[in-house]
Amino acid sequence: MSKVPLRCPACDSAMQVTQLHCPVCDTQVQGHFTVSPILHLTAQQLHFVEVFLKCRGNIREVERELGISYPTVRARLDEVIQHLGYHPSKPEESSTGLDAIVQFEHGELSFEETLEKLRKG
Repeated sequence: MSKVPLRCPACDSAMQVTQLHCPVCDTQVQGHFTVSPILHLTAQQLHFVEVFLKCRGNIREVERELGISYPTVRARLDEVIQHLGYHPSKPEESSTGLDAIVQFEHGELSFEETLEKLRKG
């Protein structure tokens, strides 16, 4: 089955869902229906969300599954969050001790920076 076209192929305006059809009993419903913002994600973003959910949000597992680094996982997650209309928190606002340790393991933070983040809690 084809993906729902969300943009008009002629003028690139947003398309509206106005009819639903049941292929079993041939019932049709007409009206103006909203679609989830998730349908507006790109194929790459949808794949990332599927892997993220499959891994239950465990960033290390997502890293392994997709073969990408911790910062790339965080960047893709932030991209999806923004695409859905939310504002991802800044790393320093959501950083935990585990985040600091993972960043240190990936060479993103020095030993001193890691200790400082752990002290700040």
